Amino acid sequence: MTSAPANLLAVRNLLLTYLNVDKKAVRADDLEPAEVGIVGDPNHRGGYHCGSDRVVTNDYSVVESTRDRSGLTLYASALDVGTFSVRSGGGTHNLRTFSTWMVAQCVANAADTRDIREIIYSPDGRTVRRWDRLGRRTSGDSSHLYHTHFSFFRDSTKAGRDLTPLFRRYLTAIGMIATAKPEDDMEQTDRLIKDTGSKNRTVGDVLADLQNLRNWLISPANTTGLVNPPMPNSPLQQMLAMLRAWPALVAQVNELSGRDFTDEQQIVSGVLAGLPPEKIAEAIPPQIARDVADELSRRLIA
Repeated sequence: MTSAPANLLAVRNLLLTYLNVDKKAVRADDLEPAEVGIVGDPNHRGGYHCGSDRVVTNDYSVVESTRDRSGLTLYASALDVGTFSVRSGGGTHNLRTFSTWMVAQCVANAADTRDIREIIYSPDGRTVRRWDRLGRRTSGDSSHLYHTHFSFFRDSTKAGRDLTPLFRRYLTAIGMIATAKPEDDMEQTDRLIKDTGSKNRTVGDVLADLQNLRNWLISPANTTGLVNPPMPNSPLQQMLAMLRAWPALVAQVNELSGRDFTDEQQIVSGVLAGLPPEKIAEAIPPQIARDVADELSRRLIA
């Protein structure tokens, strides 16, 4: 069953978003939902408003282009846009100006028009014209005095390609979609907006600080690594001082770790000095006690 593809529904929604100005009421000047169609009515046979279940033998919307033959699906591949009139950007824009703008983009072969096969329209409400990318036809029936018909190559609807850019560009050109305001270029001499404690600081000052920090982080620990040294007693200056002292501290620790701080003789003397003679005697084994007594007697006699 013929259905509307998502990419054409997106175009329809885009147009209704901006050209159906009063969405709560039906107004002659607005582009109403009933005026933007994709799928033909149940009796419609043949043409781009029909999918594969409704095309006819030798249908021009299939046989005249390999893009249509290869892209034939159940999707309709056309869009009808009805009458509207809006004020925007200091001018009035309506179906006539919309149609001629679109045709001019196709004639110029703008990149976002290349999925359009044809546009059937009226530039003045009296004459029907057809722009045909394949150059097969130049006119259409009188119903196109009141609506403009867009045919899209069927491979574009089959592939689901985004078809909104051309229509978005039109809405931007007439001022319905605001253009993004370009941001001002930042200069290094610009002062910072926020209060940083120094009202005269500039963008260049911040960049210099970041460069200093970067240089410091990648430089050897015993060098400043800074374009400008930090102020005395600042946290960074103190950190740098600690980093410079670090190698000497490591060397001292290594030197001390290699020393033997144990003095056995001093330890024994200290222990004996704190004990009374009887306790010392009790602690000496009998044989050693006799040997010590003999040695002491010998020394006293001598």
